[in-house]
Amino acid sequence: MSDEPGRARGWAAGLLRWFSLRLRLMLVFGLVALTAAVSASAIAYWLNRDAVLTRTQDAALDEFRKALKDDTDPLPSLPTCSELREAAGRMADNTQKYEVLLITRTKDAGSCPAASDKALFTLDVVPSSLRRAVDQKRPVGKGNTSPYHLYWQRITLDGTPYLVGGAKVNGGGPTGYMLKSLDTERQDLNSLAWSLGIATGLALIGAALLAQAAAATVLRPVQRLGEAAHRLGEGHLDTRLQVSGSDELANLSHTFNRAAERLQKRVAELSAREASSRRFVADMSHELRTPLTAITAVTEVLEEEADSLDPMIAPAVQLVVSETRRLNDLVENLMEVTRFDAGTARLVLDDVDVADQVTACIDARAWLDAVELDAARGIVARLDPRRLDVILANLIGNALKHGGSPVRVSVRTEGDELLIKVRDHGPGIPEDVLPHVFDRFYKASASRPRSEGSGLGLSIAMENAHIHGGDIGAANSPEGGAVFTLRLPMDASRIASDEAGGERDPDHDRDGSSGGERGDGGTRGTGKAKGKGPDTGKGTGKGTGKGTGRDEEGRP
Repeated sequence: MSDEPGRARGWAAGLLRWFSLRLRLMLVFGLVALTAAVSASAIAYWLNRDAVLTRTQDAALDEFRKALKDDTDPLPSLPTCSELREAAGRMADNTQKYEVLLITRTKDAGSCPAASDKALFTLDVVPSSLRRAVDQKRPVGKGNTSPYHLYWQRITLDGTPYLVGGAKVNGGGPTGYMLKSLDTERQDLNSLAWSLGIATGLALIGAALLAQAAAATVLRPVQRLGEAAHRLGEGHLDTRLQVSGSDELANLSHTFNRAAERLQKRVAELSAREASSRRFVADMSHELRTPLTAITAVTEVLEEEADSLDPMIAPAVQLVVSETRRLNDLVENLMEVTRFDAGTARLVLDDVDVADQVTACIDARAWLDAVELDAARGIVARLDPRRLDVILANLIGNALKHGGSPVRVSVRTEGDELLIKVRDHGPGIPEDVLPHVFDRFYKASASRPRSEGSGLGLSIAMENAHIHGGDIGAANSPEGGAVFTLRLPMDASRIASDEAGGERDPDHDRDGSSGGERGDGGTRGTGKAKGKGPDTGKGTGKGTGKGTGRDEEGRP
């Protein structure tokens, strides 16, 4: 039982949450007005009812008491029935319009009930409790000067209220009863009740109008504040509120304007710093390109002469060659990231046979023996070939680096989406690393900060998927190993049209091929590519090359 009030309050609070603030305010006003009006009407009704009935009752009983004494005193001690009826008729001729019934012993030692209206007023109408009280003789003493008293009771006959009163004449006189209709008083009280009901309804309507006016006065500034906050949240930092008055809502508007002004200044400062940082990274990357080109040419010469170098010098030369390639990849990655951050990366679309694109990606990086391809010929999507190559190179290279071969690449279509899954057979990705594998510069092990990758590869792959309107997901396979799922639209023309008019990617070749993007994890060597699918059969091919290219971290 103790929890019921709490549950009721919780239910009421939950119900109120479904209504707007305006409706809740009007509801509260209405409930308050209704409670006050009903309470006032009920009090007024009961006070008036008591006053009307008491006044009518007292007037009728006083007149009946006086008439009973005046009209029965002349009667003999043993009157006849006709004498009683005449006395009852005289008593019924009154201003209060009540009927009279007289009862006493007659000369023939019988009892004669004499009524002014025999059809309406008989002794059976008088309640037995009232008759017993009237006939009861009380001892006369200090507090009681008369043995018999006047008693009354309200009854209902055939739906009409009546007042019944009775008394025995002291000194051995007859017993008299009166019957007065209260129908007139009931009609007056019903009229009063209707009037009070109408007044209550008018009070409720007035409360609703008052609530509407109050809601308009109070909620209009709140609505403007909500709209301003919405515009501010959408990035319109110059949004301000017009302030009028000096109440609490005006103070709230002042506070909002000050907060918006400080936020605008802070965002402007952060935007300036971010733009400066992007310019710095872009300028630095461009400036590094020229010396890196010269250094790369020198390292290629040294690498070609590695067999003829002194064995003591060869390891140092090999270290210089590998670190130069790593630095060159880092500069390319930084420039790519800068283009994404600056919003200048654009799609150059072409019709791409996905199976051929995947085969070309793994062939160019000498991954033929390490990758199993399951792709049907004839799956043609309208995508950016260079950016698709970047995505595939990073996903496959990441799988080879952290999961080892064989890496399985499957290509499927789901409705209007292209689905490419890259699965390795390594230890998988730790659960605490999964949410961060696409973060920039993220490396799974802080103890290995000097890994071969820069931690940007998967991030760049994700950015290239997003610019197509797609996404990449990472998960662990129940059979072991990690699975990266690439989802791209079969036709990215709508995305490209939304970006029309922007700056074209300067590093994009005219034919859409890769300009500076290369896959990660490739090694010098030869191998065979295996392809499986309903239209593929087996294809073999040989190729040699150096796989250096783009890298990523985030895997153990």
